[in-house]
Amino acid sequence: MAGNSKRTGAIRKRQGGNPTAGSGGRRRKALEGRGPTPKAAEREGHKAHRKPRSDERRPQSTRSSRGSRSAPTAEWVAGRNAVLEALQAGVPVTTLYVADTAERDDRLREAFRIAADRHISMLEVTRNELDKMTDRAVHQGLAMKVPAYAYADPNDLPDLARDAADTPLIVALDSVTDPRNLGAVVRSAAAFGVHGVVLPERRAAGMTASAWKTSAGAAARVPVARATNLTRQLKAYQDDGLMVAGLDAEGAVALGELELATEPLVLVVGSEGKGLSRLVRETCDVLVRIPMAMSTESLNAGVAAGIALYEIDRRRHP
Repeated sequence: MAGNSKRTGAIRKRQGGNPTAGSGGRRRKALEGRGPTPKAAEREGHKAHRKPRSDERRPQSTRSSRGSRSAPTAEWVAGRNAVLEALQAGVPVTTLYVADTAERDDRLREAFRIAADRHISMLEVTRNELDKMTDRAVHQGLAMKVPAYAYADPNDLPDLARDAADTPLIVALDSVTDPRNLGAVVRSAAAFGVHGVVLPERRAAGMTASAWKTSAGAAARVPVARATNLTRQLKAYQDDGLMVAGLDAEGAVALGELELATEPLVLVVGSEGKGLSRLVRETCDVLVRIPMAMSTESLNAGVAAGIALYEIDRRRHP
């Protein structure tokens, strides 16, 4: 009969113990509280616990945090004309790569000759490998890897001048974004005895292969430095005894009347379109204008810097 507990086999008999014992008796100790649940990052096996460890294993150059400087990376130059021009301009090269199916012509042979003369490593790879390395740029079977530029410390530039018994002269560029203008400024800096060029880290051109090529090799002779904050760096130069002169179309002092030209000086050149930013303009000790016949005309950063540096050099060495 269903539900009859008295029938044979209705209740399983166990050897020893109480068959009806619950957890409130002998298992009470197993259910004692274990405290609050640990945070996810503290529990082994949880993805939040594994993430910090994976970040520690990651190379330092790939981490990103506010205020930290990212490690410079190498640059690729692709295409026969671009590679040959860069080699002729003396751009530093890590390795020259050529596709195994590339058709030999005068440009390729000239690139090989320059690479051999400069003892540059040359590697033959498949076209597919070259596509991947250059991110599928139009390489025409020839590409080269340019090492990351080694920027100087901006605080060291005045000391370089003093060690050479010279009056410090530094050029600072305020948000100049065209690498060709940067290269032109570096070339003028080398011609007129500038002790270094300072760039902002953000929203500004860097020393790429294009800038190096435009400098015609002057980047190897003039140190280029990067400042985290240009305004703060200019104030540091002022504290170090340098005067700061900014080129501005509406400057109160004409370039030919700049008495500070013979003093320790930082010349600030503004961007191609907007000129000097507000904070940089307010930081300058003096604003200097280049007199021009037509008030509506303007000069790009490279030309303006060249004219100003010529006049400063003329006054320093009459």
